[in-house]
Amino acid sequence: MTTLPKIFVLDTNVLLHDHQALRNFQENDLVIPIIVLEELDRFKKGNEQINYNAREFSRELDRILGDKMLDGWIGMGNGRGRLKVEPGHPFPESLKAAFYRDIPDHRILSTTHFIKEKHPERKVILVTKDINLRIKSKALGIEAQDYLTDKVKDENITILSKGIVHLPQVPSDIMAQLYQSPDGLDAAAIPLKNAYHNQYYVLQNKDGSAMARYNASQKRLIPVPGHRAYGITPRNSEQNFALDALLDENIKLVSITGIAGTGKTLLSLAAALALEREYDQIMLSRPVIPLRSQEVGFLPGDIKEKLAPYMLPLMDNLSVIKGNLKSNSREYVRIEEMQRNEKLLIAPLAYIRGRSLSKVFFIVDESQNLTPHEVKTIITRAGEGTKLVFTGDIHQIDQPYLDRHSNGLTYLTDKMLGQDLFAHINLVKGERSRLAELAGTIL
Repeated sequence: MTTLPKIFVLDTNVLLHDHQALRNFQENDLVIPIIVLEELDRFKKGNEQINYNAREFSRELDRILGDKMLDGWIGMGNGRGRLKVEPGHPFPESLKAAFYRDIPDHRILSTTHFIKEKHPERKVILVTKDINLRIKSKALGIEAQDYLTDKVKDENITILSKGIVHLPQVPSDIMAQLYQSPDGLDAAAIPLKNAYHNQYYVLQNKDGSAMARYNASQKRLIPVPGHRAYGITPRNSEQNFALDALLDENIKLVSITGIAGTGKTLLSLAAALALEREYDQIMLSRPVIPLRSQEVGFLPGDIKEKLAPYMLPLMDNLSVIKGNLKSNSREYVRIEEMQRNEKLLIAPLAYIRGRSLSKVFFIVDESQNLTPHEVKTIITRAGEGTKLVFTGDIHQIDQPYLDRHSNGLTYLTDKMLGQDLFAHINLVKGERSRLAELAGTIL
């Protein structure tokens, strides 16, 4: 018995999340409610990624359409299904009884209901990144799912959250071999399970411990020394591993995850300052996520004044570093000079878009609030001599249509893990204060 292709009805947020979404449903048919095109039209103006995606999707749809009319099904090319834009339909009685407001979400539900009734022999599924809309859909007996293309599996997230591996009961003679040669220890001496390039290890026994990094090309464990950067000294092995990756000129891309207070941004900034002679500019940025209805446009002042509150956490980390230095020290004076000359620049991501990043140490804070496409866009702008650092907490996401499986930081780490240019460190122990650690753990 031949199984008929499914019909997927796409919500606006799917197309704003990934403007190439139409390419990711294989041979299945796709329906775009006409209200979705109307919503997309509202997002076309602007410089944010979401505005770019709206424009790019319109171009993609126009390319598929060509000189065809879109009043019925049209083919999308070899190996792909058909596409249809569905006009609005009156609310069925079930929706009228459930919802009293005429809003885009309910019109999308109405369209999905109509398609399901028209094609009873087919499996019809609403695809939306809006959790609440998925719940509403299922309450009405309409199948719904998240956009799954760039979601990371649970087992992979478990690997990412482990980060550093502790090896107990390592014989003292083997541990000593780690430091006897600059090339470290032959990894065959300690059988490693599922080891990947630049994975960090703590070797332990009753007499002490040692820190190492795995080199997959040489199949050796390389000793990791104690690090210090611009007045900042690591307080635990995790932080020392983070500084090791941040200070290594051969590692061009670093992701650091962990709860608030683990030192992600502080360590990144300290490493950047320590290496400032190697780079033309140090840039710190973070996505601007307005709280609730407090949109940026309603804040007083020019654009720099409007965005200043969102950059305060980055300024706070810079203040911590300056606070550890004497005001007449060379390092302190150098920071002041770099700020004046904009060699050290703190700016929102909107300022970064469109730039070519050559010989830049670029730190993106709170990158769990970026989509996979946004992260890819940033990385693909990296020129020669650039180092990129993405930090964030994948369990504290402020974007309504992202979660720990689908955010850019998780996606980046999952795809890059094991590459020689990449290192990932997950920081667990909070060092801001005992109170901050307690709150981050149990609240």
